[in-house]
Amino acid sequence: MKKTIFSLALALLTLASCSSDDETPIEIPTVGETLQPEVGGPNQPNQVYVDLSAGETTAVNRTSWDFGFASGSDFIVVINGSVKMAVKKLETTDITLPQEIDNTVVVGYSTAASLGYVDNPTGILTGAGAGVGTAIAEISATDADNKVYLVNLGNAVGTTTPAVGSVAVDGDARGWKKVRILRSGSGYKIQYADLTSTTFTEKTIAKDNNYNFTFFSLTDAKTVNVEPLKTKWDLNFTTFTNYFPYSGQDVTYSYADFITTNFRAGTKVYQVLVAEGGSYADYTLAKVVEANFATSESDQRVIGANWRSGGGPTSLPSVRTDRFYVVKDAVGNYYKLNFLSITNDAGVRGNPVLEYALLK
Repeated sequence: MKKTIFSLALALLTLASCSSDDETPIEIPTVGETLQPEVGGPNQPNQVYVDLSAGETTAVNRTSWDFGFASGSDFIVVINGSVKMAVKKLETTDITLPQEIDNTVVVGYSTAASLGYVDNPTGILTGAGAGVGTAIAEISATDADNKVYLVNLGNAVGTTTPAVGSVAVDGDARGWKKVRILRSGSGYKIQYADLTSTTFTEKTIAKDNNYNFTFFSLTDAKTVNVEPLKTKWDLNFTTFTNYFPYSGQDVTYSYADFITTNFRAGTKVYQVLVAEGGSYADYTLAKVVEANFATSESDQRVIGANWRSGGGPTSLPSVRTDRFYVVKDAVGNYYKLNFLSITNDAGVRGNPVLEYALLK
């Protein structure tokens, strides 16, 4: 679903200034725009992709996919961290062998990041394992190198109604599978089965270089539409499996209200603290510091959960008003971005509102 919500000021100025022969390549006026990504309330059922230049959002149910198969020259596969998936490499290439549930393969404080059960949350997909790169090893051209994985499918979307200001993102456990992934020409081949099964289902998956990934659903047994075209989104609102420092090590931890950037397609971002960089209203293109984008070139979490403060038993979550963000999209447009709310008027979480404007 796509939805665009314009502010009153934007609508009035657009009517006053637009003409049929306008050839400017920028699709939004400098006055700015307000968007309400349809995260879906306190159960946060949706991942929402935001295209700043078009002023559009695209919402997809976060349980609609399980694996993402990288495009381009890579043979890399990601798992769905929005539902707390986790995987463990087994010491076999025979998917017909029965396997058992391993309850240590989970997302949570008990799971060290170094175990490599989840994808590196920076979004950098290459690495030596042990929490660096993807949880599933790069798919080898040599079939014998591609092992079977024990797959914890995580949790369905929650269905309970939490206290006002809280979230209930986790529903029932989605179960377990065993999976093996191979190359198939210029694409992929996935084999999967229930843990005790001696047979398996096999599907081929073609790459599409118009997208960052081709997504596959084990439930639907087919590829599914998730991300928009890689040139048609900048930000993603999602629940997210992150690393978190705990007892002297990084552990895996699931966040609600998380925002990633499309750095694979060239979107960059940095944070501005009002005390250091001035107010959102007064921020202009002349104040942009190009070097500040460097971190976001190799980490999709610059906004992350930094835009908000979490709620507690006696307090509602809130937007941090001491900061805003500067975004540079893949074609070189600069925007300032400010978050207005995380809840609706009734205090129900999962109802974010943001404003942004093109910097000129």
